[in-house]
Amino acid sequence: MYLEKFSLDGHVSVVTGASQGLGKHMATALAEAGSDIVIPDVNLELAEKTAKELKNIGINTQAVKMDVTDEKQVKSMLDSTLENFGRIDVLINNAGICKHINAESMEHQDWLDVIDVNMNGVFLVSKIIGSEMIKKCKGSIINISSMSGIIVNTPQNQAAYNSSKAGVIMITKSLAAEWAQYNVRVNTIAPGYMNIGVAEEFFKNKTEMAEKWESLIPMGRPGEPEELGNMAIYLASDASSYCTGGVFTIDGGYTVW
Repeated sequence: MYLEKFSLDGHVSVVTGASQGLGKHMATALAEAGSDIVIPDVNLELAEKTAKELKNIGINTQAVKMDVTDEKQVKSMLDSTLENFGRIDVLINNAGICKHINAESMEHQDWLDVIDVNMNGVFLVSKIIGSEMIKKCKGSIINISSMSGIIVNTPQNQAAYNSSKAGVIMITKSLAAEWAQYNVRVNTIAPGYMNIGVAEEFFKNKTEMAEKWESLIPMGRPGEPEELGNMAIYLASDASSYCTGGVFTIDGGYTVW
């Protein structure tokens, strides 16, 4: 009975920016739980490659070229997904960017770029796909924020990123409050330092910055990508049917200090 609630058989999940990195791992997790996967990404070639890999799990996939800040492209993605799959059950807003720039020397355009993708994009995609979920009175939206929306990272300076992720947390809570009446749940995963991408190289090479990060993590290590995927399955599935507006930190205890 309990394990059945984690199944995503018959579901259709949209995971933005899932052509690589943590988004790819979360899409893989949902696929292994039985969900068909749609991958909207600015890099269509890479998205198609990932979609092809996920098909080997035994599910249906679709890659779509999409910029999360472009309303026409988001609406087009929605239309093509409904045409090919007939429904959307889960949305993971994963696409995001980060710029490590001191606040006093940051160009205004750099600030706008980060806010536009990380915060405005989350709201835009949630609004468009959430409207479809409201029609059928069911859906799960999972926004990827960060522990950076709760604390200020050190030693790197990233005011725009931190602010954008704090915004994602408040978007999550606001939409959760508005859409609970429609049985559309909205939660956010707030990862800490994960052993993937550039951070993985920092940890592997034991850079001064990575050693500083590790010294601030009670568990003494970065997170592994699958540790994020497990939470994605939980929040996407009926196992979390009474969860909405939640901020689920996966940071090895970083934010407890």
